[in-house]
Amino acid sequence: MRARTVRTATILLTSLLAAWSAAAQEIPRVRLVATGGTISNKTGGRLTAEELVGLMPGIERYVKPEFEQFANTASAAITLDQWLAIAKRINQLYKDDPGLAGIVVTSGTDTLEELAYFLDLTVQSDKPVVVVGSMRNPSTLGYEGAANLLDAFRVAGTPDARGRGVMVVLNDTINAAREVTKTDSLRLDTFQTRGYGILGVADSDRIVFYRKVEKKHTSASEFDVTNVTALPRVDILMTYQGAPGDLIKAAADAGAKGIVIATAGAGATSGTQFEGIGYAAEKGVFVVMTARAGSGRIPARVRPADAAPLSPRQEHMIQGEDLTPVKARILLMLALTKTQSGADIQRMFLEY
Repeated sequence: MRARTVRTATILLTSLLAAWSAAAQEIPRVRLVATGGTISNKTGGRLTAEELVGLMPGIERYVKPEFEQFANTASAAITLDQWLAIAKRINQLYKDDPGLAGIVVTSGTDTLEELAYFLDLTVQSDKPVVVVGSMRNPSTLGYEGAANLLDAFRVAGTPDARGRGVMVVLNDTINAAREVTKTDSLRLDTFQTRGYGILGVADSDRIVFYRKVEKKHTSASEFDVTNVTALPRVDILMTYQGAPGDLIKAAADAGAKGIVIATAGAGATSGTQFEGIGYAAEKGVFVVMTARAGSGRIPARVRPADAAPLSPRQEHMIQGEDLTPVKARILLMLALTKTQSGADIQRMFLEY
């Protein structure tokens, strides 16, 4: 009887150990690629990637954290060359390490939405990439960086996050990189998706998703930057009452390959801007019309198959659909690495 009891206990213990081992093996590995920003900007010196991970006690319950220091600076100081390098690094990480479940990228919030959308178009994997930051620095009472970072790791490690494109996680909410924008210079709930709503939430019990983005991104994107060494210059100018077209001409003369106009209303310009757009188009510069309002579409014109050929001005004028000016700039930069066809660029603005 005693031998049977010992044997039963041994079998039970072995089963429990096997179950514990299997559960431990299922904990996803998530890697932090730190670039700096307010989330790291402690008085007297910036927190390193390792120190950021150390701010999250209990993270091992959700993921096995890894980390690397890509940069440690303000987001406004990150260069376009570094954007390319970050995208290439993420693609290389996923290629070399098939077991890696997700990647978290820290960024300053000032240009976070720009980096996130660039990665949304250039990361060639459907595995999660989550961009995160904080509005308060580590030396400030109420610093929320550690909570945001933990949420980002949890989202990146969640199987349901796969295939949703690059995401932005702050203030317990999950937003799509394509749609999110910074709406307030100080408030913690600054990152919002106007009109379309959040993708999901990072609550204490679990990660909950409500929808997906229909536009092309990540693994469905045609923008492979593997061999891209530099991004073309694209400038942004705004429409306002009496706006001079000579600013558009100056951008074209200074070497801009594309210009994004943040127009009034649904594509209206002012002053002599229309003349400036014509000048730029004649020089082969593509001009994208977007809305300065922060939301709303500038609808792309659909041309009949038997329509007359476009003039140079028409060929080089692109309707930006619902992309904000800063994101239209990113898509145009990437489009110009692939084509000089106005029709093809307009297609990209419809699909991405």
